Amino acid sequence: MEIGLIAIGAGLAIGLTALATAMAQARIGAAAVGAILEKPESFGTAIILLVIPETIVIFGFTIAILILFTLK
Repeated sequence: MEIGLIAIGAGLAIGLTALATAMAQARIGAAAVGAILEKPESFGTAIILLVIPETIVIFGFTIAILILFTLK
């Protein structure tokens, strides 16, 4: 029972952060496409702004690993 709850916690840690990142990137991506159409030189900035939310998934993955390997 305890191992199952640990696995659910780790799954939620990575799953919810991935879901939040997907929602953020959808909005940022839509705005970035509009900005690039108006000013093509803003492409580099748009790419950087699209990459920033990915750090949330990295944090979620780190927490999931910590949950799985330190709570045994």
